[in-house]
Amino acid sequence: MHIGISGNIGSGKTTLTRMLAEHYGWTPKYESVVNNPYLEDYYGDIPRWSYNLETYFLAQRFKDELEISRTEGVVIQDRTLSEGVNVFVANNRRMGNLSQRDYETYMQLYGVMMSMVGEPDLLIYLRDSVPHLVSRIQKRGRDYEQSISLEYLSGLNDLYEKWISGHTGKVLIIDSEKLDFQNNPSDFSYITDRIDAEMFGLFK
Repeated sequence: MHIGISGNIGSGKTTLTRMLAEHYGWTPKYESVVNNPYLEDYYGDIPRWSYNLETYFLAQRFKDELEISRTEGVVIQDRTLSEGVNVFVANNRRMGNLSQRDYETYMQLYGVMMSMVGEPDLLIYLRDSVPHLVSRIQKRGRDYEQSISLEYLSGLNDLYEKWISGHTGKVLIIDSEKLDFQNNPSDFSYITDRIDAEMFGLFK
């Protein structure tokens, strides 16, 4: 079974992925951020590095998807293949950071990849406001993230809502702005209760 955790930058995806993997005994699959060779350059000059960064992420997520399809049991993934395309790539295209030529080439690659893999069995979306996202981004202190603009985060949030509203698979929406699931056990229990209800029909 494949579960995806989706949400904007700073929404708590990686933390929740780790906590749920530990809680349920699931296999975690994390997004390639720490070793990404383009990320720092990207935030320094987004138009110049958008195609490089997005293509790198596309390749990494596709490899992850193939590995997930071969893994027994439940795998929980920090950001999915379709999320990256329908939110982040779409945002860069909308902001003029990707040329039409590069965008069309990228989408050809994406189309081939999606013909070989599927969507998650359950998508968990962490919904958050831009001010709260900014607070979390500042708190975790990654230097390359401090230059992220409010316009960029707002654009991503808009596209997340559009993508989730049109998603045809099973979706669980968590308003993460109201929760401190990392430090408050009752908030984390609220999330696991929602997951249990969605997956096993409990508490309905």
